[in-house]
Amino acid sequence: MTDAKPIYNKIALIGLGLIGGSIGLAAKRSGLAGQISGSARTEETRKVAMERGLVDQVFTTAAEAVADADLVILCTPVGALGPVAAEIKPALKSGATVTDVGSVKAAVIEAVQPHIPEGVHLVPAHPVAGTEFSGPHAGFPDLFENRWCILTPLAQTVSPDYAGAVDRLDLFWRGCGSQVDRMDAKHHDLVLAITSHVPHLIAYNIVGTADDLEAVTQSEVIKYSASGFRDFTRIAASDPTMWRDIFLNNSDAVLEMLSRFSEDLTALQRAIRWKDGDVLFELFSRTRAIRRSIIEAGQDSDEPDFGRGHAHFRDSDDAQD
Repeated sequence: MTDAKPIYNKIALIGLGLIGGSIGLAAKRSGLAGQISGSARTEETRKVAMERGLVDQVFTTAAEAVADADLVILCTPVGALGPVAAEIKPALKSGATVTDVGSVKAAVIEAVQPHIPEGVHLVPAHPVAGTEFSGPHAGFPDLFENRWCILTPLAQTVSPDYAGAVDRLDLFWRGCGSQVDRMDAKHHDLVLAITSHVPHLIAYNIVGTADDLEAVTQSEVIKYSASGFRDFTRIAASDPTMWRDIFLNNSDAVLEMLSRFSEDLTALQRAIRWKDGDVLFELFSRTRAIRRSIIEAGQDSDEPDFGRGHAHFRDSDDAQD
């Protein structure tokens, strides 16, 4: 904890997995909150959260956790956000900000906004950070360092109080180590469909295909995995509940990107069939340039294993991306 004045007197974390736990640790490290409460469904998660210092106090219900909180961060899977928002509605403090960490924004606004009382500010957010690990053991304070957090403020809310709530949340995420951007919710969902959701869907599918092959045994798949397949398995190990909800709640954008991907894949099949090396070389050169751009932007490393050491997780077997 630093000597800096907290941005919020009290924050409440609803859900204490990878993201919620990491927020708690980052906020404590940087002195962003005077007090941090949390809620979790299971006794084991609540116990670990207190042992690891993710929160100062933990409750069995979300409504108890949000009492007198200035900032409420919903860290549950997207599909649970509507019911959670309904539960906490009577307990929300006037003037508080409610935000989330979901990878989908338009559906979150549709599910949560009806339960936000007058005088409470809904500012949806998406920290674009994660690992394939989940649960209360998985959180670590550096998760958001130099990663982007996207805020999608409600376009129809332009009051000075609301603008101040957005700016305050922006400052909070910068305090957690993030770079912050703002965009329209529907545009966010389209961008994330191609940069995150479709890649995950492809990873789940290719690993599933390998598992279903009759001509290749599972032991051979595991034994002779090249680095490309291993990277797919890392992504495909992500939390199944979270990703089920993402695809169900961002279906339009994902299907649009999948359609484009299918067209490009058909063109690639044609190039291989007709041995058109020029087309293949041009594509591979363009995609290599994208990789270099990501490294230059500081969003990954050119070190072996792409810089993804998992020292934080040596004591954990848990999974989110």
